[in-house]
Amino acid sequence: MSAFDIAIVGGGMAGSVAALSLARLGRRVALLAPPAAVEDKRTTALMDQSIRFMERLGLWDRIAPSAAALSTMRIIDGTNRLLRAPTVSFRSSEVGLEAFGYNIPNAALLAVLGEAVTHEGNITLLPQAAEHVDLLAEGVQIALQDGSRISAELVVAADGRKSKMRDNAGIGVRHWSYPQTAIVLNFSHDLPHGNISTEFHTESGPFTQVPLPGNRSSLVWVRKPTEADVLMALSPEELSLRVEKQMQSMLGKVIVEPDVQAWPLSGMMAHRFGKGRLVLAGEAGHVFPPIGAQGFNLSLRDIIHLNDLISDLKGEPIPESIGDRFDRRRRADVMTRTAGVDLLNRSLLSDFLPTQMVRAAGLHVLSALPPLRALFMREGIEPGRGLSAIGDALRGKLRR
Repeated sequence: MSAFDIAIVGGGMAGSVAALSLARLGRRVALLAPPAAVEDKRTTALMDQSIRFMERLGLWDRIAPSAAALSTMRIIDGTNRLLRAPTVSFRSSEVGLEAFGYNIPNAALLAVLGEAVTHEGNITLLPQAAEHVDLLAEGVQIALQDGSRISAELVVAADGRKSKMRDNAGIGVRHWSYPQTAIVLNFSHDLPHGNISTEFHTESGPFTQVPLPGNRSSLVWVRKPTEADVLMALSPEELSLRVEKQMQSMLGKVIVEPDVQAWPLSGMMAHRFGKGRLVLAGEAGHVFPPIGAQGFNLSLRDIIHLNDLISDLKGEPIPESIGDRFDRRRRADVMTRTAGVDLLNRSLLSDFLPTQMVRAAGLHVLSALPPLRALFMREGIEPGRGLSAIGDALRGKLRR
């Protein structure tokens, strides 16, 4: 039976980044990564903290050519309701950044990660699935699809929302669903996007355009399932016209590219994010709708915190308590982000007048008060960053 320091189960973006970051700490890593069944046509917006982590791993220079900057994030109330919120624009220059982050096609991101994994000496790539994990006081044993077994001091479950590793560990989850489907596509357009991402809030959910390099953008269009079925049945020309109309022709003529995909929306959060010698990373621990570019950035913060915990050991054996330590570190961040995205999404669906009033009033306040808007932006980029900035400013005034 082959022995490793750490076993990563799942070869998606979260699993690959976890394997690379932990291998760079000198740990012997096994990455269990069966080939993907379907090519991922979605894109991922990496925020500033995530970009800095990619730079630390030496990956950003290879990712950057496929990325488009997100310098302005604009929210437009596209509903026909009585109470409508004002348009709010969040500009990265207001918080001293060239860009909030960068939008990258998942296929390009996975290609860079796959090449880096292949050339990382401390990673052993095992292209097969894990079937079962036994969590023992002295270590873990994982049964593989071919009947063989490996051992490790820690298993990182990055095997998605239907995680076998999480279920084997007896960690329960809370599921919820939304009456929504996300249509995901890329499109070209006549006019430059100016590195502006525009999110229209509609009665069915957000319609979010995010820049890609050149005169191209990605789109996540959240609709009711029946409405999504109608859109998916349209010809490319008809769908292009519908996208252009919803964009209010801001980007001129639109041409939707092939391979449009539809994803039913749901949410999930594990009852805990680590247990004994197991930790949950990415969608094995938390899933929520694609709103505000929070999903994968939250997953990367899982990996950043795990990286810090392993680094603190300074090469010593990984203790049995590692999963419990990880759970304590991640609980507040995961729960608050999940609750925030869920609340915003449900507020778009609600016809309850007080709910509409609260949402509209919140955007009015953000539009009118630049300091509060800056705090909101900093917290969106990195938890605690906004509050830290306030503390630094107060300390500076006291010193003066």
